[in-house]
Amino acid sequence: MGKSSTIGFLLLCLSLSLLLQKSRASSTSPPWGNQELEGSAGARTLKQEQGHSPEVHCSRERSRAAWKITEEYLMPFVEKEQYQISNKCRLHPDNDMFRDQELHKIHMDVNEWRCGYCKKSFRAEKFLDQHFDNRHSDLLNSHGKCLADLCGALHCDLVMDSKLRKTKCNPAAAERNRHLCESLADNCFPIGVRSAASRLHELFLRQFCDAHTCTGRHKPFSRGGRKQVSVFYIAISILTLMLLPVFYLLVYLHRREMRTSIQDLKRISKIGQKTKPL
Repeated sequence: MGKSSTIGFLLLCLSLSLLLQKSRASSTSPPWGNQELEGSAGARTLKQEQGHSPEVHCSRERSRAAWKITEEYLMPFVEKEQYQISNKCRLHPDNDMFRDQELHKIHMDVNEWRCGYCKKSFRAEKFLDQHFDNRHSDLLNSHGKCLADLCGALHCDLVMDSKLRKTKCNPAAAERNRHLCESLADNCFPIGVRSAASRLHELFLRQFCDAHTCTGRHKPFSRGGRKQVSVFYIAISILTLMLLPVFYLLVYLHRREMRTSIQDLKRISKIGQKTKPL
């Protein structure tokens, strides 16, 4: 009886000690578990904060089209006049929110574009644009404005694959675009400041603003633009340079053959004269 009670007491003590250790373990485990959960939640929050980019309501594609139009159909005349566009003008490079990112595009090959910031490569320009939006949005010009807002005045749809070109002309929209176009001319090339500004003001009206009607009498970019050497012209030039030596070689061989034939005929005629019977 004494032995059994002793054994029972020992078992009771052992079970109590096990329960005590288990309770201690359970009391210490929640802080670690909570810390891990809080850490993962904190990591998610950090990733979200790091991955979060300010939402930009500006079309990069249309901004690029507006910039290309300016470069091709306006800047050649500005450069010819040696005129410095004021930074108050919406068309000034410093006012384009995407300008720095566009300058950091490296077109390596037909199917390879490279980021000038981190040197990552992409198969198409649109993927590089997405990369800029996701990874380098902090490098946008915070003081710049959306150049796409000027597309109505600059006829961006003519240089883009847009269905808007086939839609019926809206007189009210044409009038709004004309007003925007004329305000650009007044702001960028103020009349009376310099004679060059007056000439460029007149050119801007003829080049861009006159076409904002539904009559169809005036066409955009009527004054022409920057002369660009086409790929077809380059290919024709290279082909001509390659075929020119071949042409001269054929002419040389033909003339040599003609001279040889004439000499043979003369020799035959001389032989015939010598063998002629008396």
